[in-house]
Parts: sequence; structure tokens; C-alpha cells
Amino acid sequence: MSLNTKFDELLEFPCNFAFKIMGVAESQMIEDVLNVIQKHAPGDYSPKITPSSKGNYQSLTIPVIVTSKEHIETIYTELNTLERVRYIL
Repeated sequence: MSLNTKFDELLEFPCNFAFKIMGVAESQMIEDVLNVIQKHAPGDYSPKITPSSKGNYQSLTIPVIVTSKEHIETIYTELNTLERVRYIL
């Protein structure tokens, strides 16, 4: 499935790309997101976690070395299937 993005026009690959994921404030959400990232870009990740003002949600910022437009789109697509994830930037 193509997401019709212009990453290939805007970025030079390989490059560092920060995924920002917002979702339910549960440790399982972090684990699920890291499992997807590890599957497509193995590495040692320490996401920056920012809780929402009421503590119901959290955002994760995870810099990942990506190799192509398709690589980014694959990660986005799989992250979007996670139950606890609400938004991906």
C-alpha cells in the first residue's frame, strides 16, 4: 500500500527520521511501538516520553535511521495498526 508521500523528494537516504507517536498512557503502548520499530529497523532505542497534562495519553519521539521512502511508509503503516496508538506524525 502506497501512502503517496514525498519523503523521497525531501530527504536523502539513509537518514535519521524522528517518528512521533501519540497514544494511550500504558507501558504496553511503548512496548508495542518499540517492537514494530525493532522489526523494521533493529537498534537500541530510548524514546523520549512526554505525558499529556491529564496523564491519559503520552507521546513518544523515536529517532530511527531509515533507508528509503518505502521504509518510512512501512513503519507508519504498521504503527497505525496498533490498538493503543492514536496519532503518528
